[in-house]
Amino acid sequence: MYLFCKISAYSLTWFNKNFGSTSFYFQCTGLYCKLGETAAEAKFVIQETNVPSALGSNQVKVQVKACALSPLDIKLHEDLKFQRDLVPVGREIVGIVLQVGPKVTFFQPDDEVVGILPLDTAMSGLCYAVVINEHHLVQKPEKLSWVEAAGAIRDGLRAYTALHTLARMASGHTLLVLDGASPFGVLAIQLAHYHGVKVLASALSSEDQKFLEQLRPSIARVIGVWDSKVDLVDSCLEETGGLGVDIVMDSGVRLHEEEPEARCLLPYKHDIITLLGVGGHWVTTEQNLQLDPPDSRSLFLKAASLSFLNEEVWGASSARQGRYLHIMKDIVEKLSTGTLRPQLEDPVPLYDATVSMEMVQKKQVRKRLVIQL
Repeated sequence: MYLFCKISAYSLTWFNKNFGSTSFYFQCTGLYCKLGETAAEAKFVIQETNVPSALGSNQVKVQVKACALSPLDIKLHEDLKFQRDLVPVGREIVGIVLQVGPKVTFFQPDDEVVGILPLDTAMSGLCYAVVINEHHLVQKPEKLSWVEAAGAIRDGLRAYTALHTLARMASGHTLLVLDGASPFGVLAIQLAHYHGVKVLASALSSEDQKFLEQLRPSIARVIGVWDSKVDLVDSCLEETGGLGVDIVMDSGVRLHEEEPEARCLLPYKHDIITLLGVGGHWVTTEQNLQLDPPDSRSLFLKAASLSFLNEEVWGASSARQGRYLHIMKDIVEKLSTGTLRPQLEDPVPLYDATVSMEMVQKKQVRKRLVIQL
């Protein structure tokens, strides 16, 4: 059965025109995560929600045309103590502006926009319409498709945060992207190439290796860690003449000898520190990373740095809004010109959203795009 909104587009326009100044709500159906006692017990459910008809001063109402489904960080929601049983799913959206608040200056009705719903939003991106502050949106270029905009905006933000904000990427650097065939990895590779960086990338399967070897501009070296005969550290040191790489971006770190099968191809922290060059930067996505004194000593001797990648920090302080919007504008511009070329699977219809999100959360697929019919 299709997800649906209990109000037609015509009725919504009429309702806004006649009752927009009151505090009425209209109901929309979206996708939510019902939290359990543990992350494994979380379930994805279809749920109705109220969307306010009256907007705040800087709020924008957007009709959603496409939405990306990325893994939900349940632990982060618990840490921030939002105190909710249902967590909205699908925050990367693209759509058309239906209505703007009285102090909105960036947008007007019928503008095409792309953005990321804030972490504390109460609305799912799979609703027919969402209400969002204008400082979380940017204009969508006309040449950019709905699917590409929704599918790349968050991974583009992560790539910018990792390479520019954290690692201070510069022309002439050497970058190692672990799991380079992931949506995040592909955009990071393309962004690095644009800035004159030499790129190495690891592949987790023979299919990923073939894909990475066909990318243009070409990658200096694709390291097939799926092959037990290939050593990540030796390959990187050989490619750099024994100097090591300037930047490492991981997709997780293997913490123990006994790990689930899905994590067996992740590198050990000691391997990453070994292949890092003098003054290098290690950008990690591993939230539970712990460094032992010998590890810290090795980083100290190399004058190397370690940064944790958490793109959610852009919404943590209003002082960063200008930089945040600048990054998103640059992302959509590079998408529209073909500088960034996301590798996306075919979008799925709304009625497949629940199953698709379950597959994304279990890491059976990397990302899903949902289109509004």
